[in-house]
Amino acid sequence: MPATNKNFDTVEDTEAAFYDAISRADLEGVMSVWADEEEIVCIHPGAPRLVGHSAIRGSWEQIFEQGGVHIRPVQLHVTQNMTTSVRNVIEEVHRTSSRQREIHILATNVYMKTPQGWRIVSHHASVVPGDAPSDTPISVLLH
Repeated sequence: MPATNKNFDTVEDTEAAFYDAISRADLEGVMSVWADEEEIVCIHPGAPRLVGHSAIRGSWEQIFEQGGVHIRPVQLHVTQNMTTSVRNVIEEVHRTSSRQREIHILATNVYMKTPQGWRIVSHHASVVPGDAPSDTPISVLLH
């Protein structure tokens, strides 16, 4: 289980700490934002579902072997109540140690309010083929 000694008062603080830790390849920082429950879930682009702290930690260790990943979340859509927040974003991704072109990831982060503050319980990401999608008005989807 992660050492969750920092309380995050807002979902925004938790999400900012998550992406900041990823950019610095800070494994402890990434794991500190996850909930203590073993039912946490992480799905990286093109990868299988990971459940629990040790599986998720191992995946981030592998990712960080290549250095940090700079991610800029854009096109944020939020659904939130008193204890749960679902945040869907397009992630603009730049590897610090790579010459890869910018890629876009569609990610859904689910947060729960815990006694230690807001924590991630699920991160599900998939690669967006081609350019970043623009927001599609709901009226277009209904017709």
